[in-house]
Amino acid sequence: MQLQGYATPGAASRLDATFAALADPTRRAILSRLMKGEASVMELAEPFDMSQPAISKHLKVLERAGLVSRGRDAQRRPVRLEARPLRDATEWLENYRRFWAESFQRLDSVLEDLKRRDKDREREKTKKRSRRP
Repeated sequence: MQLQGYATPGAASRLDATFAALADPTRRAILSRLMKGEASVMELAEPFDMSQPAISKHLKVLERAGLVSRGRDAQRRPVRLEARPLRDATEWLENYRRFWAESFQRLDSVLEDLKRRDKDREREKTKKRSRRP
């Protein structure tokens, strides 16, 4: 039986890899750069104060998560963003966004009800005061 909101074992491991890759700010910055278009490892390493091998390690994590791919263009091996794992993660998170939206909607209803009751009580008090001789 497949429970709603639970990922299948394969999908769960892909989500784990995606979230693990996104946990690092350097990898998130690399993905942000790749949103503008493909880039070489040297271009990706440029803004960081780290070695090219260190950037390559980050790229391997992103590759294992399916977030980037490397092409071959003559001598150049451009790195490209692969957005599908991000879409899958967004779809998984969407269930929780809906949960919180519905929870806040219920809370808003409770607060509106409490405000209405307070106004009704205040009106009753005002009526009682105005009836006194």
